[in-house]
Amino acid sequence: MSLHGTYDDQNIFAKIIRGEAPAVTLLETDDVIAFMDVFPQSKGHCLIVPKTPARNLLELPAEAAQAAIVQVKRLAEATEKALKPDGVTVVQFNGAPAGQSVFHIHFHVIPQWEGQALPGHGHTGMADMAELEELAQRIRSAL
Repeated sequence: MSLHGTYDDQNIFAKIIRGEAPAVTLLETDDVIAFMDVFPQSKGHCLIVPKTPARNLLELPAEAAQAAIVQVKRLAEATEKALKPDGVTVVQFNGAPAGQSVFHIHFHVIPQWEGQALPGHGHTGMADMAELEELAQRIRSAL
């Protein structure tokens, strides 16, 4: 999909926001919902999704972007505290050529450990839900 287009309110993140699809939720505010990525690139990979319907950062109003980045920082700090990675990658993609695969604005918080390669998104298959819940509990406790 190109950088610009019509927002599809049937995307998986819109369904999660509305409670129509399951997610292992980490936190929820009036502005965002954060949950574990079911196709994680590393142990503890999570997503922060603004509730504002926007395909990407370029379409997100400044106030919604500001509210989201505060929660991105909060979740990155909690992930570091809970999982003790050697590094934390925070990334956000805009448009398919840039790597975006779900066309609702979202941010990735990806813990990384020295010596562990980071596979491409979706290359490791779907995560074990019990393991995601255990990791989520550790991160929630650090919030």
